[in-house]
Amino acid sequence: QVQLVESGGGLVQAGGSLRLSCVASGRTFSSDAMGWFRQAPGKEREFVAAKNWRRGISYYADSVKGRFTISRDSAKTTVYLQMLSLKPEDTAVYYCAAPRDTNYSGTRRPGDFGSWGQGTQVTVSS
Repeated sequence: QVQLVESGGGLVQAGGSLRLSCVASGRTFSSDAMGWFRQAPGKEREFVAAKNWRRGISYYADSVKGRFTISRDSAKTTVYLQMLSLKPEDTAVYYCAAPRDTNYSGTRRPGDFGSWGQGTQVTVSS
């Protein structure tokens, strides 16, 4: 079982940037994959980004492609979401999540992710 703790959220003006962090414990994921989701008030949780480090493939929602980047540290215990050129519509609670299938191949359904953090709030003002 993986325990995940997100941080790095906050209030930022449109056009600004933030970097979210997700610290994982309980299982190393050197050959695994991780993802980020977000949920705005009154909306369903939606896929943002994910990566399978074993395959070297990244996946991004169209709405964030070119602005957000998923990465991890050299110790392979922290996953990041670098967010640039933020827009008010990026406002949401952001969650990191570990896919149930360690051979992750790009699914974007929240139900296919089995471990979740508590979330970190990102608010982008216009």
